[in-house]
Amino acid sequence: MLKLQSSKQWISQLSQVNDGVLLSLWVLMGAILRFTNLTAKPPWTDEFATMVFSLGNDFRSVPLNMVISLDALLQPLRVNGDAGINDVVSLLLQEDNHPPLYFVLVHLWVNLFQNVGEYVDIGVMRSLPAFLGVLSIPAIYFLGKIAFHSRLIGQISAALMAVSPFGIFLAQEARHYTLSILFVIASLLCLIITLRHIYNQSLIPLYLVFSWILINGFGLSVHYFFVLTLLSEAITLVLLVYAKFKHNSLKLSKRNLIRITAVFLGTIITGLAWILLVIPQGYGNNMITWIHPLSHILYAISPPFQLLAVWVPMISLLPVESDSIPVVILSGLILLLFFIWLIPYSIRGIKKGLKSNQFRVSLLILMTFISGVIALFMMITYVIGVDLTRAARYSFTYFPAVIVLVGASLGILWNQIKQENKKLQDKETINPLILLKKLYNKLNCNGQLAFYAVWFMGFLGALTVITNLGYQKYYRPEQLISVIEDNSSKPVLIATTHKSLVQVGEMMGIGLELNKKNELKNVSFLLVNQTQENDPQVTKILKEKVENMSEPLELWTVNFNPEVELNNCTISQKQYPYIDGYGYQRYLCN
Repeated sequence: MLKLQSSKQWISQLSQVNDGVLLSLWVLMGAILRFTNLTAKPPWTDEFATMVFSLGNDFRSVPLNMVISLDALLQPLRVNGDAGINDVVSLLLQEDNHPPLYFVLVHLWVNLFQNVGEYVDIGVMRSLPAFLGVLSIPAIYFLGKIAFHSRLIGQISAALMAVSPFGIFLAQEARHYTLSILFVIASLLCLIITLRHIYNQSLIPLYLVFSWILINGFGLSVHYFFVLTLLSEAITLVLLVYAKFKHNSLKLSKRNLIRITAVFLGTIITGLAWILLVIPQGYGNNMITWIHPLSHILYAISPPFQLLAVWVPMISLLPVESDSIPVVILSGLILLLFFIWLIPYSIRGIKKGLKSNQFRVSLLILMTFISGVIALFMMITYVIGVDLTRAARYSFTYFPAVIVLVGASLGILWNQIKQENKKLQDKETINPLILLKKLYNKLNCNGQLAFYAVWFMGFLGALTVITNLGYQKYYRPEQLISVIEDNSSKPVLIATTHKSLVQVGEMMGIGLELNKKNELKNVSFLLVNQTQENDPQVTKILKEKVENMSEPLELWTVNFNPEVELNNCTISQKQYPYIDGYGYQRYLCN
């Protein structure tokens, strides 16, 4: 008997070791994917905001309405040894619309690296979110494992997170979304454990109450849209408790009610504290004016499709942004066929799980939570008129729940082995439709093969992102610099209009590419301040500055909105390629 118990104990320990080894494999693979080509893509305006504010520098140090050098343009990207955490927080409250926690962490992170160069290195800035993205892999493992009492579902969730194209996209940007994802995972875990205590009619531990309040407070101090996660958690909690209470199968004890109320009040007080801190400082400064109201028919019908475009890359992505039309068509077709199979298959796993006491509650929590966040997105978009679906990154608010839900559906069907359709096996043929049917049949009949297929499609999506064939940057300054290099033989003046720090970031992207290549020597910049549409003062300032230049030059107007009137300049009639993020025109001036 003692031998038998020792043997079982040894098998259990061996299983746990293998579990740890497998999780380490996902973590290692996720780390390699997130750090591969980390600096290959040029930074865009939001990343410049992270860099400048985290250094304790100010965009306002870039002069307006005067011709400036490359060094003056990139001055805010210099590491400022005199700046401290107070400077970072103060600048954010005055000029940005994000809470300061992540920016303070970046400030401390940058100080860990010495001799990063003349200007702060984008690799250093992106390495922190990449590292936090790697941490989300073990975090999602524990969420799946604890939620479903299944190490298998935890492992599958970790494997999907490791290769998720959406997760890698967020991890390779110098922004705060991967840190927010960690708090979403932690807060969801608190929700699931709390509901489990309520359903079992056991007392919610005090440590869970205080931990949940603390996690929610930190989440709000990283990104204000974390409030969508919290609202959906509240909706989920109320709906599921009410549904159980309605069927007379639940009695909510007074002590549990008090502790849930404490979580609600503690989170609300934390949120109000941030609002009271920020609003008097001129919160936002019109930083979300790029989110179009639903004033056009295309804006009105696009939100559901924009959400769909986010859901697909959470699991897989192929080179749909390739320059080759055949590649785009083939990629779209493969993705379509893949999801035509995956969606019904996942639904089957969820339906099976809903019949099991082990999985039912957690599945209901995740599905209600995801539906709640999506409903909030739609309400804000159509009722308030602010289209949050335009920014894929805002889906960080429910992304971990989607991964665990898909992981659970695959885990529930893991041991499923069915007899394949004999009719398809009897006849050997190279007919593509028959081959597709055979593949579809195999995937539906073998749960483990189904997981391998989903993971492999995720891995292809990861490669798509890190090679810049998917989730391409909004701005491509390296392409603009190549065009200028190929066509310019005189000194170059690059001019744009300035409305906010966004335009400074656009020019900084060009400036960093110039600094990296170091081929165009005589380049200067002009940012003309624009306070209203079609401002004649902008046209006048540009004309004066160009006429005051002492030698012949080439003027390149980039994202220049008002009319251009120049006496001694002729517009180039040559056709130039379209470049993402930069509308430009070349003028030859004597």
